[in-house]
Formats: sequence, C-alpha cells, structure tokens
Amino acid sequence: MMVKICGITRREDAEAAVEAGASALGFIFYPKSPRYVTPSVAAALGKGFDHILKVGIFVDESPAAIEAIMATAKLDVAQVYGDAIPKNTRVWKAFRPADLANPLNNQPANPLTNRPAHPLPHASEPRASASGWTLTANTEAILLDGPANGISFDWTSARDPDHKIIIAGGLDASNVADAIRIAKPWGVDASSKLESAPGVKDHQKMRAFIKAAQEAK
Repeated sequence: MMVKICGITRREDAEAAVEAGASALGFIFYPKSPRYVTPSVAAALGKGFDHILKVGIFVDESPAAIEAIMATAKLDVAQVYGDAIPKNTRVWKAFRPADLANPLNNQPANPLTNRPAHPLPHASEPRASASGWTLTANTEAILLDGPANGISFDWTSARDPDHKIIIAGGLDASNVADAIRIAKPWGVDASSKLESAPGVKDHQKMRAFIKAAQEAK
C-alpha cells in the first residue's frame, strides 16, 4: 500500500512521516493553500529521503511551470489538479467530484462509473483502458479526492481494476482501513486530518494513520 502524507511544511514532520513508514511526501505549490511551500523549501524538506517519493501538488499550473518547479524542488511525481499535463513528468492525475459533473444535469458524476464525455487532455501518446479512461502515457495513477479539504466521498465509487487508484480526502486512522477494504486502492493520502494546525502535523496521528493503512486488508 502506497501511503502518502501530504501538505508537509516542516522538516521534523517529514522526518516523522518517513520514520513511521510513509511511502511518499506531498508538497503543495498552490499559493492560496496554508500548506504552500516554495520549490526551494520543498527541496530542503525532502533532502536525503532518496527512497521516498516526493510529490508536488499543482492546481491549474501550466506544464512548463510544473516541470520547472519539479526540477527546482527535486520531485519525483506531479499530482495535477487541472487539464494541463506535463509531457516529461511522472503524473498522478487528481479529480474531485465536481471536476466530473454530468453535463446533462450538472450533478457530480461517479468518477469511475460515469466517465467524462471527452477524453482527458493529453500531452503525450494516450493509452486507453477497458474502463473508458483515456490517459497520458506518463500518468501512473488517478487520485480521487473529496469535494473539499478534509471531506471524504463514497469510496464504493473508487473501485477500478484498470488503474492505480489513490484515495484522498478526510482520511485518518479511524477510517483508512474501511476506505481500503471498500475501494481496494493502490494508495491512500492524508493531510488535514493528521494536523494540530494547518501545515503542522501531529506525529501521533501520522503514526496511527500509517500503521492503520499498512495493516488494512
């Protein structure tokens, strides 16, 4: 199980997450977020964790900006909210329910059973799957997030055998095992539910979350 701790802003939190067994650390490059960090700060926060995935979170950034930040921050993966997918970067494509609204009734669609009417924009050779998504060749996983920060969604909608699915939104030690049991994802991602204040991780909550995710079946 890939376990990501997102919204890292402090070196001590990064160290605690890695020590507890996290697979990935997430750094937010959306300036409106209270967890925003600059690329140079992210590089320092992730320095030395060579066996851990360093993930940048991008919202409506251009491919060129994403690739430039990735290089400066020394990241491994771009988690992208928005349509602009960089060509030369390992990508986790992120969706919230509102991103996939049904055009007929403007209601949120089931992100995996009610596919978007048009293929996802692609910057490189697309690959199709039996379940109907068209993804860029460099898209490794689909991250399904809640409708807002710290809010979960119906995990039954996330089961998909064709893709690596990452569940995010409202996860902590109390519910991550249920999310894994229901959705059978490739990975899980948590941030705000593991904090004592925005951007300040509670190390006990992090350890409990990682342990629960790793032990879930």
